Amino acid sequence: QNPEPIDRTNERAALLLHPSPQSIHPSTGAITIHSMTQNTVEVPTIYLAGKSDEEIASELRSACMNTGFFYLENHPISQSVLDEVMNASKELFDLPLAEKKSLSDHVMSRGYTAMGEETLDPTNQRVGDTKEGYYIGQDIPADSPLYNPAKLSGPNVWPDKELALKDCVKWKSIMQNYFTECSALGFLLTQYLALALGLDKHYFDSCFSDSANPLAALRLLHYSREKSAPEEGVFACGAHSDYGMLTLLLTDDNPGLEIKSLDDQWVPVAPRRGAFIVNLGDMLERWSNGLFLSTVHRVISTGAAERYSIPFFYEPSFDTVVECLESCCDENNPPKYPKTTSGKHLLDKYMQTHADFSPDE
Repeated sequence: QNPEPIDRTNERAALLLHPSPQSIHPSTGAITIHSMTQNTVEVPTIYLAGKSDEEIASELRSACMNTGFFYLENHPISQSVLDEVMNASKELFDLPLAEKKSLSDHVMSRGYTAMGEETLDPTNQRVGDTKEGYYIGQDIPADSPLYNPAKLSGPNVWPDKELALKDCVKWKSIMQNYFTECSALGFLLTQYLALALGLDKHYFDSCFSDSANPLAALRLLHYSREKSAPEEGVFACGAHSDYGMLTLLLTDDNPGLEIKSLDDQWVPVAPRRGAFIVNLGDMLERWSNGLFLSTVHRVISTGAAERYSIPFFYEPSFDTVVECLESCCDENNPPKYPKTTSGKHLLDKYMQTHADFSPDE
């Protein structure tokens, strides 16, 4: 049974994007999308340094209600770490196809996924996404009490010395370090999100603590040079909203990411060196009863260059109950979505979009 679609008719969605040219504010760096009417919407930049929790939460609330996307700067992850993980990702995708295909676990949805394996917009896509990927999750050994493949909790698939990587041990260390740093940053953002929702700062902590085993996932992506042809159902990445809580996206310098406006236009979001592009997922939209937006987006390739990106998906633990927060509903604004769990929601989505996914029942 397919999960019900997110209802995007909430009146606050009227603040969402309008198609148009962009300009960049000279001091704040915010991108303004200029409408053909007098309305404008900014894809804001949120700076983590030099501000109080209250200031950050206020800016975050505005971004979450208006666009569901924002740039994150002055975060604690250094440029050298960002460069290192991007270079390591490119090295992996340069391996021969046979070697990459040997690095796959269809039960755990870990390791390599081939070009075309994922179809994020089955209604409009004639072929799968023109990208290949590599999933890395929490590395849970088989002898751990947290080991449970049915709940996507298990070991990663790591390259070994038999492959053509220069240094498999170093490659693994780079990925583990980046995963750890992104997890810490994601945890911090969930605390700011709690404040932005009028909750105690630590409201979501139990869903994302190490002992809860959150469903964080790092995904290396490589887009081919194949030119997208939307009218023919060919996309670098089909239109979709993200499934979980939030996504930290690291990209190379090549454009391609687009956000969908209310009137079905597509607005590009430019890459920005050193910054994360952050967006919210369906679970947070459900938790907030549509107050915070999980915005539909896609990737379009011009065919000019290959493109690399690394999204980090930060999701609550498998058994976390996701239902409308009391602060986001009342008798005049009842809950819009039925109660679910983090794990059920994610498994349903993986089954819909991944041809090779075979969960352990």
